[in-house]
Amino acid sequence: MRAARTAGPGRLEVTEVDVPALDDGDVLVAVELCGVCGSDLHMVLEGWAPPGRIEGHEWVGRVVAVGEGVERWSVGDAVVGGPTERCGTCRPCRAGRPAICEARGAAGSAYDGAFAAYKRSPASELLALPDGLDPRAAALAEPLAVALHAIGNGQVVAGQRVLVLGAGPIGALAIAAMRTMGVAEVVCVEPGPVRRELALAVGADRVLGPDDLEVPSIAEPDRIVDGAVDVVLECSGKAAAMEAGLAQLGRAGTLVLVGAGIEPPRFDPNRILLNELVVTGAFTYDEGGFEAALELLASGQLPVDALLEPGEVGLDGLLDAMRDLAAGRIAGKVLVRP
Repeated sequence: MRAARTAGPGRLEVTEVDVPALDDGDVLVAVELCGVCGSDLHMVLEGWAPPGRIEGHEWVGRVVAVGEGVERWSVGDAVVGGPTERCGTCRPCRAGRPAICEARGAAGSAYDGAFAAYKRSPASELLALPDGLDPRAAALAEPLAVALHAIGNGQVVAGQRVLVLGAGPIGALAIAAMRTMGVAEVVCVEPGPVRRELALAVGADRVLGPDDLEVPSIAEPDRIVDGAVDVVLECSGKAAAMEAGLAQLGRAGTLVLVGAGIEPPRFDPNRILLNELVVTGAFTYDEGGFEAALELLASGQLPVDALLEPGEVGLDGLLDAMRDLAAGRIAGKVLVRP
């Protein structure tokens, strides 16, 4: 089969590889579409992934073979790549928090993804494509589950004011999802003009630039800025954005770190202490997050057309699409048709 494999920082090699062999409990899926995630950009363009790895984890397809012991799935079933199986027995798993399973692999650990013609998957990690849901929309299930997890960890409720830093795919999906929840005001901070337009198209009330944010000095740890918000979702992964985001919170506010980045921020502990702020993270998705995401997508409440880039790209166009995403020349979710 054809697959796009990492070949060093900023390089992909589209080549022929063996179709994965099935073990007991596995399913082989012909990949119809796979979305390009921000983490894929880190893995490929920044070289986080080792050479030879196949990225891609936001996918839909159709079952073409099943391994021994698989009873739930049959050849021809339309499926969505679902949550990674966790141990189910550790304390976080028992508490319904599989994202922080004590037995999970390290973030970025090796696996074969869906930038390929076929994808092998444990039968337990598949979900049925809901009747009537366009596969293009269903390809948003994984990033939408991530956005919903961030919203949940921020304990966002109707009537609050929320600030979203970064209008990449997760930020845009979070904005769109919160518009269905009765959130009083959603403000986005985004420097790129194309993504600023996307933020407004999916429901942001206002879009600001990073320089529009007021950040009190370290000598004013208890001063609350004008227009302070209840929750900040930091989706850019930029240290400066994390630091500025903390300063936008009202008392007892919550900063949720969603975007992955290498450069660590420097937070003022006195601001956190004096205003009883909460700083937390959101890694992957909740238990039941994929099901909730598919239900929301099937409801028709989200502006799917605005969230997705028109058309699809093939494997040969994947690297160029990644570069365009990283440069901010395109803003919506890019779908790859292997």
